[in-house]
Amino acid sequence: MIYPIVKYPDPILQKPAEPVTVFDAELRQLVDDMFTSMYDAQGIGLAAPQIGVSKRLTVIDLSFQKDPEKKIVLINPEIVEKKGKQVEEEGCLSLPEIRDRVVRAAQVKVRAVDAHGKPVEVEGEELLARALQHEIDHLDGILFIFRLSRLKRDLQLRKVRKLQKAGEW
Repeated sequence: MIYPIVKYPDPILQKPAEPVTVFDAELRQLVDDMFTSMYDAQGIGLAAPQIGVSKRLTVIDLSFQKDPEKKIVLINPEIVEKKGKQVEEEGCLSLPEIRDRVVRAAQVKVRAVDAHGKPVEVEGEELLARALQHEIDHLDGILFIFRLSRLKRDLQLRKVRKLQKAGEW
């Protein structure tokens, strides 16, 4: 099933998601649906709140379907280590047409569980580190525009309001 992507300012995007406690076939189906929805939207990462589901679950595939081994499923993830700094442009499926440079850690280590409840640890740098931090932010109710300076955030939010008025959002 392909879920529609929830767009800002939907309230679900700005509240912390609920921890996952049940690891069953329904959860694994949700994971599959999230990958399908992410690919359909041309994304490389998707958090459950972005499809209207308040669960601490995110999927990432930097290979964009080219390498099934690169698919990452993180449930109840937490960043346990950060190193360095990178500043790169980010976008978001929930903020289409909005892109800006965001400061993130250059390397991160994340602990989580997979769709069967088994512990996993993922270490990433560069784009993977950025994707991990971006998606975990979604689970904490934080959008990338809230990591921008007040001036830049206000400019981006003005764009959103303009698109909303024009019926393009």
